[in-house]
Order: sequence, then C-alpha cells, then structure tokens
Amino acid sequence: MSKVEAFLSFEEEQEIVNAILEAEKNTSGEIRVHIEASAKIDHFSRAQQVFHFLKMDNTKDENGVLIYVAVEDKKFVIYGDKGVDKAVPRGFWDNTKEVISKRFKEGDFKQGIIEGVLKAGKELEAHFPWNHNDTNELSDAISKG
Repeated sequence: MSKVEAFLSFEEEQEIVNAILEAEKNTSGEIRVHIEASAKIDHFSRAQQVFHFLKMDNTKDENGVLIYVAVEDKKFVIYGDKGVDKAVPRGFWDNTKEVISKRFKEGDFKQGIIEGVLKAGKELEAHFPWNHNDTNELSDAISKG
C-alpha cells in the first residue's frame, strides 16, 4: 500500500468529505482536498498545477480553495483562486495554516484537514456568503495524485 493510500482510511476520507459539505453550507466558496506522495517541484507551484488540473479555476466567482498535502514531503499548501486573493486581506490563511500545522505535528492528519476545511469555510463565509441560487460547482471528493 502506498503512503498516499495509507495516509487516511476510507472512513477518515468520508469524515473529511462531510467537513467539506459542512464548510460549504454557508459560503459560495468551493473547497477541495488533494493528497499525493511528493510534489517533485516546489509545493506552491505543485498546488497551482493541481488547482488547474482539478478545474478549480473555472468557478463563477473565482472562489475555489485547495488544501494540497504532499505526504512524504510532510508539507501542505492552502491555495486560493484569484477572486479569493482579491477579496481577502494579506495573511488571510495564517490562522487556517496554524490549525492544520498544529494537528499535523501531533500526527492527527485527518483532524488537521477537517479543522482546516471548517476554518477555511468560516473564513470564506465573510467574503463569499452563500445565497439561494448557489450551486456546488466542484466535486467534494478527495482527489489523489
């Protein structure tokens, strides 16, 4: 079994998907999680590539957010689309990064991702509130590379 497959159990993945659904209830923002073994390039650049590959840059309000995790590298990136970058202040993701980082250091990867997803949803809600004609534009499933 690869490190990516062993990183989270099926049940843990479902808990993360449920957290994504919960986080997106109050925001038009779109949150995805991508997990792979190693970036092979700098992690921010890889997160950008994955963001584009997952077509996260095709949302109506450019408000997609990717939580990218490179398991073997022990690194993660929170990457937001252009609309998010335009709407939020500098250092916007710092609190979310701290939440994830704290749990990762404790070895509780599932909880780190869940808390990060929920925090991201809360952060997005202030700038991209949900309204009655919002549609879920992206899959909520965890993608793997």
